Amino acid sequence: MKTLSARYRQAHKEAKWAVGLALAYFAWWYFSAYAFAPAGIDEALPTLYWGFPLWFLLACIIGPILFTVLCGLMVKYIYRDMSLEIEPEANDE
Repeated sequence: MKTLSARYRQAHKEAKWAVGLALAYFAWWYFSAYAFAPAGIDEALPTLYWGFPLWFLLACIIGPILFTVLCGLMVKYIYRDMSLEIEPEANDE
């Protein structure tokens, strides 16, 4: 990255992706935790998948694994390695 403005553009792009992924993870967790939770105490015991209720499996086991993989992919393909040193601009004299 040669110019400071190009570095700022890349930093803003990376920040937007990071915030978007964090919001997507919260939406995933909220939806899976509350949409698949049993409605009341009087309801029958929930069906278990590998010993866990579906809401717990999605919100607390599959979600973190999925979003850890997505975070790794984001770092690999979207983030760029750039120097933080300020390079002096060349003046044509």
